[in-house]
Amino acid sequence: MYIAVAPPSGRADAGDVELQRLDVDGELVGGARTVSRRELPSVVATEEPGRPRWVWSSTRQWYPDLLRAGSDVDRCWDVALTRTILTNSPSSGASPYLVALRANGPSGDGTEPPRTLLPPPVAANQHSLFDQPQEPPGPRLDKVVEEFRNQLAASAGTTDHSRLSLLIAAESAGGLIAAEMEHSGLPWRRDVHEDLLERTLGPRPREGARPVELERLAEALRTALGSPALNPDSPQDMLRALHRAGIEVRTTRSWELEQHDHPAIEPLLAYKKLSRLLTANGWTWLDTWVHGGRFRPEYVVGGVVSGRWASRGGGALQIPRQVRDAVRPDDGQCFVVADAAQLEPRVLAALGRDSALAAAARGRDLYQGIADQGFGGDRSKAKLAMLGAMYGATSGESGRLMPQLTRAYPRAIGVVEAAARAGETGGGVSSYLGRGCPPASEEWFARQRTTTAEEQRRADSAARARGRFTRNFVVQASAAEWALCWLAEVRRRIATAAFPEPRSRIAFFLHDEVMLHVPVARAEEAQFILEDAARAATRLIFGDIPIDFAITTAIVSSYADAK
Repeated sequence: MYIAVAPPSGRADAGDVELQRLDVDGELVGGARTVSRRELPSVVATEEPGRPRWVWSSTRQWYPDLLRAGSDVDRCWDVALTRTILTNSPSSGASPYLVALRANGPSGDGTEPPRTLLPPPVAANQHSLFDQPQEPPGPRLDKVVEEFRNQLAASAGTTDHSRLSLLIAAESAGGLIAAEMEHSGLPWRRDVHEDLLERTLGPRPREGARPVELERLAEALRTALGSPALNPDSPQDMLRALHRAGIEVRTTRSWELEQHDHPAIEPLLAYKKLSRLLTANGWTWLDTWVHGGRFRPEYVVGGVVSGRWASRGGGALQIPRQVRDAVRPDDGQCFVVADAAQLEPRVLAALGRDSALAAAARGRDLYQGIADQGFGGDRSKAKLAMLGAMYGATSGESGRLMPQLTRAYPRAIGVVEAAARAGETGGGVSSYLGRGCPPASEEWFARQRTTTAEEQRRADSAARARGRFTRNFVVQASAAEWALCWLAEVRRRIATAAFPEPRSRIAFFLHDEVMLHVPVARAEEAQFILEDAARAATRLIFGDIPIDFAITTAIVSSYADAK
């Protein structure tokens, strides 16, 4: 049973809402129903016992209002998230709907693929957390239903319907979980955070001034470099002062500075570390993002091309170890933190159905297993070789070790090598469930047809860059799918186990790590749920395969103690 919801009219507290019941094929059942926006939460609560799948234009537009009103939902079909998946999925067949979605082709100038698979930076004009822009009116109910039908047809016409359907369901579940995490917030002790800042930086300074410890280090730098007017916050000033002191560096990156022996290096490295703390998680960050004992960032489901989550503002996916002690549970609660160890190489073993690599991973540290099988027990070499295979580091020590790794695990290495070759020729690749990396643009292909030596060098470099990107895409995107199914299974099991409200006790999610916020008395039960959900996610995606997707769990009273 599906129930479609018309998109918002612009204000969360105004306008009528249209509801329409659909069957599993997207066909209408009865007539549309109109209720006021304020009535919607009670309607949702009435319908939920029947476990409908709600179809709406965007979970982000609809679900936060329902959560604030005390209503939650079990399942949904997020039209916006599904649209993104279908646009690039090579699994979906041709249809007028898909042709229209793909009409604009890949973005960018075609020179090279996106440089990174990590979350994009926050836009400079991001709106304030407390000044949310008004949503523009969305499409009518009939348009939402029409697109839903088109998406059902597109996913049904795929080369592997069951896989793509699982991806759409998992992505939509991710949208619900993200909204629930934002609503509940991550417990954050302001007093602990402020104590850390004062112990590390000194008392909170007046606006525009440096904390005393940063100013002390700045003075030490000025003295060591003989530069009384030095502004250490200016990279240009800093480089000029270093050069005048005979320290020949091209950047102020820590790894480059550490290669030099000079009295200025130690205070400069200390200054950079403390400056990062002040900028990323200082008093201004605390004032902006932590309220009522909760950190509430905005999570962006599928915000990275590989399907990994991103976040808008607050650095939610980059909580540094320095401040993790401020993440503490409520009274009577604890955190249960689970980490999927070495997820990507285990996924690679599953993708290649490589029994030798599966054996290396079974019941132990995968890198040590690889080392024991063929690298003389040297774990560091085994890890370097495997990371090089997945990320395209084919030069230096990693490149030297690649032939040995290929001989040991030809099926697994064949997966990433085939993806790299496809990328180098401009082709697209796909995750296990069908998330696609778009093919290169016409501009990219045009540059590959250049004739001059200089242009050809650039074209070859662009081809290699794209090959490195697609090589890792198949692994990272498939790992993101496993993690998303794991997350959805955890949510479902927690609901079944009737944990106290709120419905979802998931407090934090980062790529291959899940944190639950649960009563202390139920911590061991939560541990079992995390472990059982991991096994279920593996069966759900790959079936019964002899590969361990090991997770480690810890029951802690501070996030700092999790690892």
